[in-house]
Amino acid sequence: MPIDEDVTGEELDAAVHQELRTLPKTLAEDVARNLVMVARRLDEDPEGAYGYAKVALRLASRVPAVREAAGFAAYGVEKYGEALAEFRAARRMTGAQHLWPVMADCERGLGRPEKALAMAGEPEVQKLDKEGRVEMRLVAAGARRDMGQAEAAVVTLQCSELNANSTQPWSARLRYAYADALLAVGREEEAREWFAKALEADQGGMTDASDRLAELDGVEFTDALDPEAEGLEVDEPKVDEPKVDEPRGEDRDDEDRDVDGGER
Repeated sequence: MPIDEDVTGEELDAAVHQELRTLPKTLAEDVARNLVMVARRLDEDPEGAYGYAKVALRLASRVPAVREAAGFAAYGVEKYGEALAEFRAARRMTGAQHLWPVMADCERGLGRPEKALAMAGEPEVQKLDKEGRVEMRLVAAGARRDMGQAEAAVVTLQCSELNANSTQPWSARLRYAYADALLAVGREEEAREWFAKALEADQGGMTDASDRLAELDGVEFTDALDPEAEGLEVDEPKVDEPKVDEPRGEDRDDEDRDVDGGER
């Protein structure tokens, strides 16, 4: 697969470069460039990211960072079984716990919310940092909703981090999820309040909290450039009609006579 001209592989962080040192230099450079492409494409072109991840995996399947990247690429295209296998492999190689929440979310994707919920109660959760614990809470709440336990999802999201004075990405996502859970149980006024708080914390525009607020306020958006948008009048194109010469005086007199020459 083609690599962007400006990609050198040096864009990766030091920890990944350390892992790649186990490979021959030329191979390590090829793998590094493919990993950079995975990161570049993951959000906007998940299928493309998945393709680059498969290349890197073929070249260096024993490198933990490659297995993790392959997991996220598979997750991005909803290949949850494949993603879970890659995450498990990366975790076995490093012993790191940070993949635990996304592994639980893969269980949800595979239709096993009960398993995801069980993972939320495992000791591994206590080893996560604050962001990881919030992610685990989001997954657990999602599992509750998958199981039809909407009220329990609301309770699951009630934590000290919900009111933390933070603009970290996890703060916006937590507040947004809480607002959405409130809305699902009919608590609309509270949901509106928390969508507003999510918007306040969302410095990177990663949620659509503003749209959800507008929706609750009954605001409808129309595309001013779309002539078919509801409520816009479309001017019909004017068609020039053929000109008809007005009859002259004597012609008018002729028209006032019957075809047999008599007067009307």
